[in-house]
Amino acid sequence: MNICEVGSLLEKVRAENPLVHNITNVVVTNFTANGLLAIGASPVMAYAHEEAAEMAKIAGALVLNMGTLTEKEVQSMLIAGRSANEHGVPVIFDPVGVGATAYRTETANRIAGELNISIIRGNAAEIANSAGHHWEIKGVDAGVGKGSTIELARTAAKELKTAAVITGKQDIVSDGTSTYAIYNGHPLLTKVTGAGCLLTSVIGAFAAVEKDPVKAAVSSLVVYGTAAEIAAENTNGRGPGTFQIEFLNSLYNISPSDVETRGSFESISE
Repeated sequence: MNICEVGSLLEKVRAENPLVHNITNVVVTNFTANGLLAIGASPVMAYAHEEAAEMAKIAGALVLNMGTLTEKEVQSMLIAGRSANEHGVPVIFDPVGVGATAYRTETANRIAGELNISIIRGNAAEIANSAGHHWEIKGVDAGVGKGSTIELARTAAKELKTAAVITGKQDIVSDGTSTYAIYNGHPLLTKVTGAGCLLTSVIGAFAAVEKDPVKAAVSSLVVYGTAAEIAAENTNGRGPGTFQIEFLNSLYNISPSDVETRGSFESISE
């Protein structure tokens, strides 16, 4: 894929305004909704068992985020996920904090085991623990781990039978065969609660308009990271509060031209 395809997918998201069904954590709901609106998608948060399947059926993508777990919410995820699988709706999974507690690990394994996941997105520790490999985790943040995130992404994709996205200083996307490194982004993203969760939902927006999960994931990461770079420049050193506002503005205003000028990614061979 090339950088022009990324800009074209951004335009497609805005033209089609896909419905993204989020079952996400309570910490990030407002930020996620505003971020999806800014990029050009249509967010909905439907958690009730009584409507989860129906909403997933009509959505362009379903995003499952286990940041603040309750058993009732897990059941909603499974109900929505089964409906999405049945109706050909891509499921994007964010296994927040997997490996931190036994319950989180069991829940992530259950979701990944019972549902067909199109894309899984997390930090290195979350992806490693989702695939049954040890990587230290601190709360919901990646701790110290050994090994290549490139190889981890490839291995996780093969073992989980999905496209794996590992985010960090360098983002990696792999389906086990095609692998890409994305170099856009800014450290201030780590100072805003929910930046990773919103990214997962933005990946959902791109997956709603692009059937190739690798192309959808790479494109969303390039757009998201480029928007963060522009936002950081507009923040003028004032800190994460200003950055959060400017980031929403950047998601709204970013153009294919911005992406083509500033986007940075490459295919990585075996």
